[in-house]
Amino acid sequence: MTLPNELKAATLAAQAGGVIDLPSGGVTPPIQPSTTFVRDEDYALVNPDNIYSRDNSDIVRITENVLARLEGAEEALLFPSGMAAIAALFRTLPNGASIVVQSGIYWGTTKWLRDFSARRNMTLHEVEASDPAALAKACSDHTPGIVFIETPSNPWLKTVDIAHAARCAHDAGALLAVDSTAATPVLQKPLELGADIVMHSATKGINGHSDVLAGVLATSAPAAQAWIDIKADRHDAGAVLGPFEAWLLLRGMRTLPLRVERMSANALKIATWLKAHPKVADVYYPGLESHPGHEVATAQMQGGFGCLLSFLVEGGAPEALTVVGKLKLFHRATSLGSVESLVEHRHTIEPHTGIPESLIRVSVGIEDADDLIADLAQALD
Repeated sequence: MTLPNELKAATLAAQAGGVIDLPSGGVTPPIQPSTTFVRDEDYALVNPDNIYSRDNSDIVRITENVLARLEGAEEALLFPSGMAAIAALFRTLPNGASIVVQSGIYWGTTKWLRDFSARRNMTLHEVEASDPAALAKACSDHTPGIVFIETPSNPWLKTVDIAHAARCAHDAGALLAVDSTAATPVLQKPLELGADIVMHSATKGINGHSDVLAGVLATSAPAAQAWIDIKADRHDAGAVLGPFEAWLLLRGMRTLPLRVERMSANALKIATWLKAHPKVADVYYPGLESHPGHEVATAQMQGGFGCLLSFLVEGGAPEALTVVGKLKLFHRATSLGSVESLVEHRHTIEPHTGIPESLIRVSVGIEDADDLIADLAQALD
């Protein structure tokens, strides 16, 4: 079944892109676990689209198509994790290339880029990309092959003007890649703002149920050489997603707009409450008017500001850990974007990255916001 192009995200996601199982009439797309596909007596493929499952999987293609349509992209590629997607992107650069990357983003990305750049004799320039002038200067001075930003960033919730970043990158002859994980395709469309490639850790909000590892890259320029190289790298290196994981991911995506709407509303209510609490020193959430990136976030995020927020408690590590330890509804676990609320003391996880000892990162779920606020209140008090 083909769905019209003008459908809203909620309809497109709920309908799984219009795919049903025609042989059975089932409204849920089927899983085909086979890794290889048969040929007939004349050695012709029974299904010309399927030879071997590294690149050939019906459910993976279905899921990629839905992701591309949600993102406003021409094409999307699934990977077994967000970091696998990032690795495929940067492996398109030659040895000795220059890279400009936003500072203070997800530590896993920063660490991998530092190690990868050292191995490949690349020059990595980390810049405060939420400062437009600093980003422009870095792109002009260093002529990078790729400019990589993350907005909103994790865990600082800094926002970067994507359209400005695209102009800076393109003026320098670079590609702009945007990690839009915290926003999901529901709230932010980097490609429409000039980005060349958008990346998500689909493990997070896109799946939304803490049961799938996956990553995705999407582009509006599938004929570009960089995208051709990414596709070749995924095939040759075997960084592919299995059919069961793709099926789970598609199932999670069917409620993506609904979940994101609820989580964003909850997060804004909680951030507003935390901002007024006497034992909270500061709150980082782009939905707050006091946030330095609020104006940029309001301009480029539609329908909410996401589920992720961080706050500083008065005191240091002992006070923060006491609060985290007293929470009853927030699971003390690493991740974000799922239906259940999660809390993390980031300094315990990353003591060497400059994270304040008093910082608590929260991923707000779909629970009742008043219940979550009551839990925070008893923990802070």
